Amino acid sequence: SRAIKTNQDLLPETPWIHIFYNDFWGTLLTHSGSHKSYRPLCTLSFRINHAVGGMDPWGYHLVNVLLHAAVTGLFTNFSRILFGDGYWTLIAGLLFASHPIHTEAVAGIVGRADIGACLFFLLSLMCYVKHCSTRGSSPSTWGWILGAGLCAGCSMLWKEQGVTVLAISAVYDIFVFHRLKMHQIISALYKRKNLTLFFSIGLLTSWGTALLGVRLYWMGNKPPSFSNSDNPAADSDSFLTRTLTFFYLPTKNLWLLLCPDTLSFDWSMDAVPLLKAVSDWRNLHTVAFYAGLLLLACFSLKGSSNERECNGKTLMNGKQNANGHSCHPEMEYKTLEAKSSFASKEENGLKKHEIQKLQLPSTENIVILSLSLLIVPFVPATNLFFYVGFVIAERVLYVPSMGFCLLVTVGVRALYVKAQKRFLKNLVFCSTAALIVFYGLKTVVRNGDWQNEEMLYRSGIKVNPAK
Repeated sequence: SRAIKTNQDLLPETPWIHIFYNDFWGTLLTHSGSHKSYRPLCTLSFRINHAVGGMDPWGYHLVNVLLHAAVTGLFTNFSRILFGDGYWTLIAGLLFASHPIHTEAVAGIVGRADIGACLFFLLSLMCYVKHCSTRGSSPSTWGWILGAGLCAGCSMLWKEQGVTVLAISAVYDIFVFHRLKMHQIISALYKRKNLTLFFSIGLLTSWGTALLGVRLYWMGNKPPSFSNSDNPAADSDSFLTRTLTFFYLPTKNLWLLLCPDTLSFDWSMDAVPLLKAVSDWRNLHTVAFYAGLLLLACFSLKGSSNERECNGKTLMNGKQNANGHSCHPEMEYKTLEAKSSFASKEENGLKKHEIQKLQLPSTENIVILSLSLLIVPFVPATNLFFYVGFVIAERVLYVPSMGFCLLVTVGVRALYVKAQKRFLKNLVFCSTAALIVFYGLKTVVRNGDWQNEEMLYRSGIKVNPAK
């Protein structure tokens, strides 16, 4: 209602320039009652919808679905860089296309902010990938990094978390493209190696700082204020309660990605009861969640620096073949052929970065990037830097879900490779296909909640009966 029906910025008699001075709801950014949600490009898309079809919801929903289709295509295309041409890329794309957690962002019209931000998020990331592959060989490389910066700015103007793509680009450059290990980063900087890499990272850091500084200035240098029902934990006087609850909420969000059984458009008030004591059994979930993240991080960061032994020969991970699984004869990747011809290509004058493009990242590289995609875009919603106006919002998981889908895909691939019997391989593959089918069915059922207002509110009774 506030974003579209009563938003004066959508009306033709309102000067369109007002969109860039008001928040998402049409309130002046410097007003004390503003939520500081500065998303002018999303509001502009609503205004175009209004100009074409008025208040007919059909056009608004069509745009949301088309945007989701475009995001799915871009994500699948990005997955090809990590998994190559084959069914692993297809699995990653299908997981993202069908995941029920996306229903609120796509079926709920105001969720367009998250979809639009994700669209330019991926465009920025793909531009930076092109910058990495052409760096040092083509003058157009700086045009690509300029495009990455502009798309990152556009992503932030769709929704605030879009600026985090700059951090993801840096992770891709360091750990995926250059395949550096943690201890190599400091030594490379000290010995002044890979200066172009650190120059690119410096540009990303400077651009991100500038974007955040301008946005903070534009919103009046004041954080938004929310009612206690929007975020009860933030309003609690107990430091222990705030800490335990804020640490638990990411665990709850991950569970919604893993098992999207109970979903709701409204998780405010006491939908997630506050954790007021260390003895609360939900703290076990918190410990398990962070321990799992720590183990994954250690595996990816330490594993990429370990030597592996295979057939009596010591192999560096990522050197023998493109996937970090040199010991397994059943790895079905087309890039294995490219490895055998690397020497001849070098003799023919093919540069190192051009050869590197033919290789796929190792499992550890993909895990690092996937964890970054899962965690970094979610950080603004963690109440770590500032309080947000919600307890849980499924639409906020739209961008982080890309990291989740990549993690599931690389995990399934690892299980498939390690399985020795054909029966076990088929079981892994069929289980993954079943997961995608059930995700799709859940998404179809979940879409029914948006048929009318009564059904939407009925769907939220189980999670938030008080409201």
